[in-house]
Amino acid sequence: MMLSEVTPVPDTALPLEAFKAHLRLGTGFGEDDLQDSVLTGFLRASLAAIENRTGKALLQRDFLWVITGWRRLDWAALPLAPVLSLTLATLFDAEGDPSALAPETFWVESDSQQPRLHPRAGSLPRLENGARLEITLTAGMATNWQALPHDLAQAVLMLAAHYYAYRDDTGLHGGCMPFGVVSLIDRYRHLRLSAGGTS
Repeated sequence: MMLSEVTPVPDTALPLEAFKAHLRLGTGFGEDDLQDSVLTGFLRASLAAIENRTGKALLQRDFLWVITGWRRLDWAALPLAPVLSLTLATLFDAEGDPSALAPETFWVESDSQQPRLHPRAGSLPRLENGARLEITLTAGMATNWQALPHDLAQAVLMLAAHYYAYRDDTGLHGGCMPFGVVSLIDRYRHLRLSAGGTS
């Protein structure tokens, strides 16, 4: 399984001015945009980290989901939430020859944590001997930054500020995330149940 962005978040959709205010950067010195590309990079990194940690697409955009096998044939867990629509489905056989499937071949069971893909009839396409299914889908919690839940928007700014403050520190451990950020995003995380409890 592989998930990739089809339409990345444009720079204009990122809260650059709000981030500058969060950092309390000075203005009116004639070079107010000197760090814009650097700050935008930290915002993108923060957005990606929080989306990865929560399993949620924060800003709406298109993704490509490539599936090479199923755990079961009656439904499959989608790799992120919330999924708004399926726009394109293409089945590639073992030789790589494509055949288009109508998006209506499937339906999405909405769930804020783990939406599911279901076949409308029969079973999901069998993927054997190197066959794969590619699905283009639209997912995201909000169409723009202002429409995001305030706690998630604040978490993105806080984590981006953390990255900015420690941009020269090579001693941070992988996955390091400040407590304040973790507490803000915790309720959005997908809980995985296992025999030993949750994770």
